[in-house]
Amino acid sequence: MQITLTSMNAIHRAMPVAAGSNELASSERPVTLVESTELLRGNKTVGILHNGSLYRLQATKLGKLILTK
Repeated sequence: MQITLTSMNAIHRAMPVAAGSNELASSERPVTLVESTELLRGNKTVGILHNGSLYRLQATKLGKLILTK
C-alpha cells in the first residue's frame, strides 16, 4: 500500500526534512509513504537492489530500522 501525501499537513509536520526541522520546505514535493511491514513482509531482513548495489534493510528487536550496504 502506497500513500501519496499532498494535503495531510499533520503528517508533513511529523516528517522533518533535516535535523531540527519541524516542517517541510514550501518547495517540497509530495512524499510517497510505504509501510515498513509492506517492505519486510513478515521477515526481519529484506534485500534492496539500488543502482546495481545490494542493500539490506533490517528491523531490530527495539523496532528500529537499519539500512546497510
